Amino acid sequence: MTSTHESAPPTTPLPAPLARTVRGSGPGLLLAHGAGGGIEANYGPILDGLAARHTAIGVDYPGAGDSPRSLTPLDVDTLADELVAAADAEGVERFAVSGYSLGGPVAIRVAARHPERVDALVLSATFAYADTRTDLVASVWRQLLAVDDPRLLGEFVQLMALGEGALNTFTPDEIRAGAELITATVPPGTGDQVDLVRRIDVREDLAGITVPALVIVTAADPLVSPTLQRALAAGLPGSETAELRTGHLPFAERPQEWLELITEFLARHREGGRA
Repeated sequence: MTSTHESAPPTTPLPAPLARTVRGSGPGLLLAHGAGGGIEANYGPILDGLAARHTAIGVDYPGAGDSPRSLTPLDVDTLADELVAAADAEGVERFAVSGYSLGGPVAIRVAARHPERVDALVLSATFAYADTRTDLVASVWRQLLAVDDPRLLGEFVQLMALGEGALNTFTPDEIRAGAELITATVPPGTGDQVDLVRRIDVREDLAGITVPALVIVTAADPLVSPTLQRALAAGLPGSETAELRTGHLPFAERPQEWLELITEFLARHREGGRA
């Protein structure tokens, strides 16, 4: 079923369809991933758990997974509408939205543009805008994508993504091997997505969002500071906050705890499902 709602102005369509992941059955749950990630990369460790209770639907942004890279700069409205279009294609009328990292502001924009469709939000390791520190981190990340070094980018990603406790479980040799693997598998659209991190700002959307919302703060996060994450929660009326003692990768450091926070919140606070 294709939705007939017209609550948001149209956006410019992307030149090719985005790759879609659909798993499970039950109430709809849209998944918005982070910069340099993908649905499988960011949600893979908990996807079966989410699909056990929900129809989980995600799209890979341009240049991630099997989605072709965009020929124009990415914008949050288009990504939000592409996610809703995937729900339409699967016949899902109402849904919750889970946004991780860059997917957080995408999820917020989905709720702002399509308020009659969204019944809950879960926002993890995320932000409403890039403050000076986050912009600086993204700037360095963007520059390293252009450096011809098999390890430097991968070392930076590990340093900024893993919490101190997790990082210190690896030996220097393991870090070097991991860095080379990261560099070899960077999605081609990562730079475009990092550029969007620097531009995105959904602070004006927050006050108008009235659905139940959970902000999961990754309390040992060196990439998106817990202070910025808590600022998002403070700006979102009536939101709940939970903390995970992880770095920026809850799916790698504490996937079961992350899954339980998401599913328990949705079970308590939402209604809806397939239309």
